[in-house]
Amino acid sequence: MTKPLGLIKAHASNPKLWVVIGVTVAGIAVLAETRRRRRKAVLMNREDFGAFVERFEILPFPQPPPPAAKQSLYGLTFAIEDIFDLKDYVTGFGNPDWRRTHDVAEKMAVVVTALLKNGATCVGKTVMDELAMGITGENMHYGTPINPQMSLFVPGGSSSGSAVAVAAELVDFALGTDTIGCIRIPAAFCGIFGYRPSHGTVSMIGAIPNSQSLDTIGCFARDPSVLHRVGHALLQLNAVEPRRARRLMFADDLFQLSKVPKQKTEYVISKAIGNLSGYQLPKHMNLGQYIASNVPSLKGFYEESTNLQNGTSALKAISSVMVSLQRYEFKTNHEEWIKSVKPKLAPDVSNHVLVAINTKYENIKTLYKIRSEMRACLQSLLKDDGILVIPTVSDPPFKLNAKKGYSTESRDRAFILSGIAGMSGCCQVTIPLGKHDGCPISVSFISYHGADKFLLDTVLDMYSSLQEQVGIVSNLAPFPDTNGNMDASELLKEKGNAAFKGKQWNKAVNYYTEAIKLNGTNATYYCNRAAAYLELGCFQQAEEDCSKAISLDKKNVKAYLRRGTARESLLFYKEAAQDFKHALVLEPQNKVASLAERRLRKLMS
Repeated sequence: MTKPLGLIKAHASNPKLWVVIGVTVAGIAVLAETRRRRRKAVLMNREDFGAFVERFEILPFPQPPPPAAKQSLYGLTFAIEDIFDLKDYVTGFGNPDWRRTHDVAEKMAVVVTALLKNGATCVGKTVMDELAMGITGENMHYGTPINPQMSLFVPGGSSSGSAVAVAAELVDFALGTDTIGCIRIPAAFCGIFGYRPSHGTVSMIGAIPNSQSLDTIGCFARDPSVLHRVGHALLQLNAVEPRRARRLMFADDLFQLSKVPKQKTEYVISKAIGNLSGYQLPKHMNLGQYIASNVPSLKGFYEESTNLQNGTSALKAISSVMVSLQRYEFKTNHEEWIKSVKPKLAPDVSNHVLVAINTKYENIKTLYKIRSEMRACLQSLLKDDGILVIPTVSDPPFKLNAKKGYSTESRDRAFILSGIAGMSGCCQVTIPLGKHDGCPISVSFISYHGADKFLLDTVLDMYSSLQEQVGIVSNLAPFPDTNGNMDASELLKEKGNAAFKGKQWNKAVNYYTEAIKLNGTNATYYCNRAAAYLELGCFQQAEEDCSKAISLDKKNVKAYLRRGTARESLLFYKEAAQDFKHALVLEPQNKVASLAERRLRKLMS
């Protein structure tokens, strides 16, 4: 026994001793809390939220004399990501070695000139992920900009400083680039608007390329009217266009990847358009299955997995193709500089760069073919009046300086969502919708390539109505567990089984649901409904039903197998593997569980 413990034991009956111990423990707790708050205060008080690399002021072009109207962006301030050229400034690309090895720019980026001509004032360059090779917004050289919405969490990237400058109200709007989600993700994490234009509609002259087939120049704003005006200036759009009907479609399978309940988003949007004219009632679809049927060249990129449906396989393949295309074009653009300069890079950035540089690419023509097929696929789906509704991000931001960072599964989910517009070249707007569990949430609207004005007009038209509905969320009460008639619930279960065998999945769900209403303590009813949900691609519901079944029956092997399947489809590989392992413990000879566990172990390695 140690000396302090011996003293405590010897004087245990002395009440003064326990008072001292209590005061000491309380003091330690207070000190820890004080340090935590002080650290948060230091973060929030960092100058300009750490958003800027450089501060300056470049005034707009002279305004036209009266009676001409003032320019559309007159009086607004903006910042630009450190990827755009400004005459007489060095473009840093988020890395000191890049800045050191490059000269000052001789010309102004075309997009910056356009904004200055329209009356806006440029006030600085912002921090970004090094070489635009990240989606977290972290930068070990210049510091990570502080997310004003969640100061202890990453702001998202690569256009992190621009997003933070807008969210912190340091500027009215800001420019960024978006390759694989680099505007949309930080917009979602910081609770602001983010606009990715149709690919090729905004000039990239004067911006350092990352991947020309995916790169776009877009913007952030807090106000939809500012976003609308900036979008018009970037695209040189006509102010007037005939109003046309709008048709919204929810990609239900993509909402399965999101942590935010789909009912909340769907309720807000449906109620908002109910107050407006010219909007059809929202429709629902499985986007992955639509892509699988309409992008034939994608089949060669499906993972060897018997456990994923065609739709999920297609979505994963799209994200994989997007990442391969980015890496190939990054290598083409920057391999020579990387090898000659050997820049100092953050470990995660270095890993991404090395993979890009060292990979041999043998199927390049197919990558570009898939890109063309994806554009045609979305054009066919959306036509001239369609808007696809998807979650912007699947996971909340992780904590600053976290050792693990994004897991493979989280990155896969992020790239699936960003790959839809990325690979099709469609325009997309991230729209803030308040908070869920303390974290900013958003939804994204996507329209066909070239429909930028239609999309920006829609967002402006809808947003005030959306705001009114954000606080009103449909709380659908779960069916209560009642001690109903056992024979009736068994009869409903058998009807559900018959519908399932007849591949009438929705009807099967309805029968199982009615059985659960009569008897909510039967694990089989939940497990059977989960099987029907899996066939419908409703993976979150399937996971929830299996968890309920397992809570009622810890030895329900089918529930573990089906929950593992649902979790794998949601890209939670680690949790899925644990389910299949548990099934093997209960049934060591189960071939399905054995094959799935081996496949997942290979995937995670």
